[in-house]
Amino acid sequence: MLTNNIELDLKTRMIEEGVTQTEIAEGLGVSIPYVNRIIRGREHIVNKTFVKMMDELGYDVELTYKRKSVEAVAR
Repeated sequence: MLTNNIELDLKTRMIEEGVTQTEIAEGLGVSIPYVNRIIRGREHIVNKTFVKMMDELGYDVELTYKRKSVEAVAR
């Protein structure tokens, strides 16, 4: 089982950083509708088969987010 709500996590981080879907899309080189589908949960960004395999092995999958250091962001 995936314990995170990735869509909510992403939306929350975007609000906290003051970043729009358009800015994210442009930065990634993808379409705005694609970013929107991810945020609304219509696109799955974590492979379902991987999650099922880990579940079968007795594990929950939990993603963690760690802010990059200033040096990493400057690159």
